[in-house]
Amino acid sequence: MTQANSPPTLNLQLTAMQLTDNRSMGKFAISRGKSVDASKIELQVSPGEPSEILLRLENQSEEHLTLYLQLEFQPAISPDWCQFYQETINNGSTQSEVVQGFSHQLTINPQQRQDIEIEFNFPPNFFENQQAINSENDKLEINYSAQILAYKNNPNEKLIGYQVFDLKIRPRIEYLEFLPVIYREADFLSRFLKILEETYDPAVQTTDNLWAYLDPLTTPEALLPFLAQWVGWKMDSHWPIQIQRRLIRNAVTLYRWHGTRKGLRFYLHLLTGLPLDEDLPEAEKHISLWEDFQKGFVLGEACVNQDSMLGGGRAYHFIVRLKVEFPNQIDESLVREIIEEYKPAFCTYELNIVREF
Repeated sequence: MTQANSPPTLNLQLTAMQLTDNRSMGKFAISRGKSVDASKIELQVSPGEPSEILLRLENQSEEHLTLYLQLEFQPAISPDWCQFYQETINNGSTQSEVVQGFSHQLTINPQQRQDIEIEFNFPPNFFENQQAINSENDKLEINYSAQILAYKNNPNEKLIGYQVFDLKIRPRIEYLEFLPVIYREADFLSRFLKILEETYDPAVQTTDNLWAYLDPLTTPEALLPFLAQWVGWKMDSHWPIQIQRRLIRNAVTLYRWHGTRKGLRFYLHLLTGLPLDEDLPEAEKHISLWEDFQKGFVLGEACVNQDSMLGGGRAYHFIVRLKVEFPNQIDESLVREIIEEYKPAFCTYELNIVREF
């Protein structure tokens, strides 16, 4: 007489979880979610943010159990929004497996337990995407009924376990944090607050980022003339906008050092983007300025053909040399315009733009 094998026994449990952080060391960082009704699992998903359900499978039989897991949704969702995540230990090392879609197959040893994480990640534009609207009733579905079926070996064989749960798609609502906990569970109140949040959020964001509107480097281009008037800076529409931003931001410094070598060097630095090279000798700087004036011919000190010059050279004359990496890197006419504006009126100058080797 042959004794028939007892059918495999499977214990299947679902727990709603909420992802609070990205994966760390190949594993989900999770925290237990809230459940309104203990008799039915409910998972709330915010578009653009991953949420998950933990599926715990326990093989209570004395034989290896091969399972085929199948997810079903009503109404249907895209398989790209769902994936299975499983960790197994093989020869002392942990291996991770991620399967996209609605089905997953695995084997559980006798009297062993296996945890499967089912992650849902709806697209950030879910509420704005017209393809998500059901064409039959012409409305956006935000509540889904789901079930997970566990078959032995394949879906054509015996169903040995199943669980049902609800999937609710809700936007992230920050205003709920200001309410007592008892009111946060009211679904209608949450969605109503989202209307107010979307209405006032642009004004709140503007206030939170007010500093960016007052910084010439980050303010919208339309506000640049307003900031320029604050510091008495005259804008020139012929100049590139990025140069004007830097000049307006440093206008007070330029006023303070107007007519000096330090001020002219800083002005040319803002205009051309060449480094100041404060720690280098004058001859090695990318922006070098020096006066072409010597003591002249002095008996006992001057050397013929070296430093002797009748009259001592040109008074109030200076030389500007800019070292660039490649030709046409800077606008020479713009540089001359700056020097003419910034130098003392009685001074003359010479501009040399050389290529750096």
